[in-house]
Amino acid sequence: MPAKKTVSESKLLHKKLIDLWNRGQSEYCEVRGSNIHGRGVYATKRIPKEAKIIEYVGELIDKNESEKRGVSQHAHSVKTGDAAVYIFTLSRKYDIDGNVPWNTARLINHSCSPNCEAWIEGRKIFIHSLKEIKEGEELTFDYGFDVDCYEDHPCLCGTENCVGYIVGRAQWPELEERLKAKAIKSAGKKKKSS
Repeated sequence: MPAKKTVSESKLLHKKLIDLWNRGQSEYCEVRGSNIHGRGVYATKRIPKEAKIIEYVGELIDKNESEKRGVSQHAHSVKTGDAAVYIFTLSRKYDIDGNVPWNTARLINHSCSPNCEAWIEGRKIFIHSLKEIKEGEELTFDYGFDVDCYEDHPCLCGTENCVGYIVGRAQWPELEERLKAKAIKSAGKKKKSS
């Protein structure tokens, strides 16, 4: 009898993995090479405005585990150059660690002029289009990183209004003030050394 249970458990696990894989895929997009950061996600067909494109899938974790993983993954990315931190804020108590191979959405790059945004629906995160997206266009959204760690996250989006760092739009004025203060301080040091 135990062998039947093991086969049954294996089938159930296989079904769960297939379901997870399917949740992380979309008829609207696929992964390709990107000028922004190595790989990106591109529209495979026209995407209408406000369409639900893809789910951001991964492991539901509490904030303590999220902090541990974030620090560890960031340290790894500094050593290797990988963008390996795929932790997405879900709520005050929980995050989603999207560092799983079936999470296509983890490869959507940041842009200062995004064409998508993340919508939280219960305990799930979905990427929706902000405007109509043409076939072949790269999908992007604003990662919304905190201005306190802006120097750790240079932006490579290359858009006309790129602010140079991956910082949430609401904090752009604060970033501008910090960059001005840094430039003044740097100019003062240069003047003293002359």
